[in-house]
Amino acid sequence: MTLPLPLTAVSGLLSESVEPLIDPRALASMSDDALLSLVQDAECLGRAVDGLRVLAAGEVVERSRATLGPERLSAKRGCRTPAEVLERAALVSGQTARARIQLATRVQSTFTLTGELLPGAFPSVRESLASGALSTDAAAAIVSYLAPVLERGHAVDATAGTDPVRTAECELVAAALAGETADDVRLMAQTWALFLDQDGALPDERGNRERPLSLGRERNGTVPVRGALLPEVAAQLQRLLDAFLNPKVGDGPRFVAGETDACGGTRAGDADASPHESGIFRDDPEPRTPAQKRHDALAGILTVSAVHDSMPRLGGAAPTLIVAATPDQLAAPRGLAFLQGGAQTGAPVSASVARHIGCLGAVQRLVLSPDGRIIELGNALRVFSAAQRRAITVRDGECVIPGCHVPGAWCEIHHVHEHSRGGPTHTDNGVLLCWHHHRTIETGGWEIEMRRGVPWVRPPGWIDAHRAWRPGGRSAIREWARLRASGGAPP
Repeated sequence: MTLPLPLTAVSGLLSESVEPLIDPRALASMSDDALLSLVQDAECLGRAVDGLRVLAAGEVVERSRATLGPERLSAKRGCRTPAEVLERAALVSGQTARARIQLATRVQSTFTLTGELLPGAFPSVRESLASGALSTDAAAAIVSYLAPVLERGHAVDATAGTDPVRTAECELVAAALAGETADDVRLMAQTWALFLDQDGALPDERGNRERPLSLGRERNGTVPVRGALLPEVAAQLQRLLDAFLNPKVGDGPRFVAGETDACGGTRAGDADASPHESGIFRDDPEPRTPAQKRHDALAGILTVSAVHDSMPRLGGAAPTLIVAATPDQLAAPRGLAFLQGGAQTGAPVSASVARHIGCLGAVQRLVLSPDGRIIELGNALRVFSAAQRRAITVRDGECVIPGCHVPGAWCEIHHVHEHSRGGPTHTDNGVLLCWHHHRTIETGGWEIEMRRGVPWVRPPGWIDAHRAWRPGGRSAIREWARLRASGGAPP
C-alpha cells in the first residue's frame, strides 16, 4: 500500500502552516474566538496523529509477539519489549509507550489463518480513533471500563438479540463525538460497567489483594512513600486533607489595627499599639507548593490521631515517637537531633523538632549528656491538658499566623515562652499553630508574644515592612467582644 502523500511531506507542510501561528505576536493579537478556534483545530490534528500513534504501536506489538521467536521485531532491534522499541523509535517515556500499547492491544484488528480481517474487541472505538474523531483519553476511558466486562464474559440479550457491551461501546463513542469531555465519558463508562457487570465492576478481592503501602529509607532528608489505596481509603484521606487545607469561611468581621473604614474613621485595634505598629496587614503569602501542603496536612493528621483515645496502644500508652538530642545541640540554632522508633531509628532531624515537641503528647523529647546519661525526659507536665487545649482553641479558633486557616482541631499548642527556658504550661503561654508554622516559627521570621493572655503576632519584614503587631487567631467570640467594647456592635 502506498500512501497518497509521505508523512514526512505532511509534516513539512504542517510545520510551514503552524509556524506563523506560533509567533508570540500572532497569538497575542488573536481574538478570543480565534484563539479558541485555533485550540480546537490543533486538537483535531492532534487526535488524528494520536490515532495513528496508537495503531502503529499495536502493530509493533503484533510483530514482537513471542511466537515469532528470534524474528520478532523487538529481538531484531535489540530491545526486551515492544514498549522499549517505541521508547527508542519515538523518543517517548516508558509510561507513554505502555499507555499506547495498552490501548492498541484492546482495539486492534486481527487476521484469520486465511488472511480474513476480524474486528477487534472494540470496533467502534478503533474506527473513531483511526479517523481522528475520538481522543485517546476518551478511548482509553471506554475500553478501561468495558474490557474487564468482556474478560469476565457477558451474556448476549437473547430476547432483544443485541450485545449489551457493543451497545455500551456505541453509546459511549457517540457521546464523546457529541462533545462530552473525556472525564464525563469516563464517568459514563463506569456507569455502564456497573450496569453490565454488577458483581465484577465493583471492587473485589483483587482490589483487596493489591493494596500495598511501604515506607522507604531516609534519603536527603525525606522518606519515600509507595503504595496504592483502596478507593474508599483514598476518599477518606482526601476528605481529611480537604478539611485540613481548605480555608474556612470567616467566623465574623476581622479588622486590622489602624485600618481606615469607609467613613474615614479608624477601626478597633490594640489600645497599647504605638503609631508605628498600626497599618494594614497583609495575609501571609503561601510559600509552599500544593504537594508540600498535603505533606504538612498529613503530618497534622498523624499527630492528632496518635493521641486519640481510640488509637491502639503500644506498651500501655499512645504510640510515641522519641526525638533524642544533646544539650549543646538542643541549644544550637542549627543543632541536630535523632529519631528513635521504627524503620527511621537514627535518622537525623533539626534540633528545632526536639525543641517544639515538648508541646505534643504523641512525641517525646529525650536529652542525653555527651557520655550518654539521660538528663531530661519529656513528661506529662510539659503537655497541655485536654481542658487547656479546649480553652485555647476557643480563644484562638485557628492557627494564629494570619492567612493560615488550619482549624484549631488540627493544630498543635505552642509554648510562646519555651518550657525549657522557664515557660509555663498555661493558657497564657500557649497558642495554636499548624504543623507547618510550628516547625518553622524559629526560621520563618514570625514573632509571637502574649498580651494579657491574648496572642499577638508580628510578621517578617518581607511581608510587612513596618512589622506591625496584631492580634493572632480568628475567634468569633473575641471579635464580637472587641467590637462590642469599641462600640462597633450592638450589646
